[in-house]
Amino acid sequence: MTPLGAKIRELRKKRGVSLKEMAKELSVSSAYLSALEHGKRGRPTWFMVQRIIAYFNVIWDEAEEIQRLAELSDPKITLDTSGMDPKATELTNQLALKIGGLSEESLAHLLHQLRVVAAKDSV
Repeated sequence: MTPLGAKIRELRKKRGVSLKEMAKELSVSSAYLSALEHGKRGRPTWFMVQRIIAYFNVIWDEAEEIQRLAELSDPKITLDTSGMDPKATELTNQLALKIGGLSEESLAHLLHQLRVVAAKDSV
């Protein structure tokens, strides 16, 4: 499941909306919406994200969060580390090899650490 898929599911459950009902309102198939939630479809278009935001009629902060999550929800990301430090290539390869076996706790820890060092390095 992608970050956007998890958010969509959370909003649907909170509002008591079925996948089929939401799909009908968005004029998409329930199979597409299910695949989007489960991370079996690529990142949705900007237009689709705006339709999702309008469908849930969320406030500004939550709309921004949905847009941010959509940007981070490509389940088939490809990284090109050519020209970067060799450690970048090693890191991406190690992550590709190990990510499937990491616990939810370990994933959260690594994600937090990445955000911390990225914030420090961007200053």
